[in-house]
Amino acid sequence: MSSTSNIPKPKLACEIAADRVLAGRFADNGGGLEASAARELAPGSVVPDLVEGNLRQPDAVRAGIEAALGGVAGRSKDVIAIVPDAAVRVLLVEFDTLPSDHDEALAVVRFRVKKSLPFDMDKAKVSYHAQKFGGEVRVVAAVAMASVIDDYEAAFRAAGYNPGVVLPSTLAALGVADAKRPTLVIKVDAHTTSIAILNEDQLQLFRTLENTRGVTITGEQLAEEVYPSVVFFQDTYRLNIERIYIAGLPESGGAAPALRAQTGAEVQDLVASSQLGASAGGSVPRWRMAGVVGALLS
Repeated sequence: MSSTSNIPKPKLACEIAADRVLAGRFADNGGGLEASAARELAPGSVVPDLVEGNLRQPDAVRAGIEAALGGVAGRSKDVIAIVPDAAVRVLLVEFDTLPSDHDEALAVVRFRVKKSLPFDMDKAKVSYHAQKFGGEVRVVAAVAMASVIDDYEAAFRAAGYNPGVVLPSTLAALGVADAKRPTLVIKVDAHTTSIAILNEDQLQLFRTLENTRGVTITGEQLAEEVYPSVVFFQDTYRLNIERIYIAGLPESGGAAPALRAQTGAEVQDLVASSQLGASAGGSVPRWRMAGVVGALLS
């Protein structure tokens, strides 16, 4: 979800997660991040939810944003704001055609997705991206309660920053993925596991699942959770997953054997050390930085 403006994409990104705030600044030479920082949040400060207010302790969240961005922002104030996956519903909707006029197309998208939401569409913010798929148009729609997004934006503004672009965490992280062949992206956080399957740089499946184990989930448990999505993709498109990216786990290699046994695909970390840059690499563990890195490198 982004505001309509012609200004260049911000060189700052900041993610508000359930347990911490993460920030990064993109290097002017385009080589990756040149600075990163993180600040932990007290339990209960942020409770990601699609309907209820997420920021239960807004002052603590504002302070976390100030602390994380204060060390990396420099003079910049424009920032890509990244919010939890559980705060946004991501839907894939197919159309025969879509109006060329943006406002007309948005009205059509809003009409199609309203029955899939647990809240009134009149209270929603909607953004979409149209992909051509065969002779049809497949739309990736991101929908959230306006009040939920407004609270996140207000926290950034209270900290002195302008959230010109707002993205859910996993959609932001997809900016890192090389997805020219069938690719599964798995992103784990404190409360959810998000699954995205792409091929030829197009999103073909997206799911966010409740994850009660958080980052302590084992490789076998993770493989079991993603298996139905993999089977659905293979049955629908008659393609096999060839590459798997993992983000959000401190030891993603621990999940590799189970995922490789299940799919036969190569498994690797979503964020590479080189994408953090020499000066940013030691500040924050790279397995936590997929949303920030993806938002800035896409």
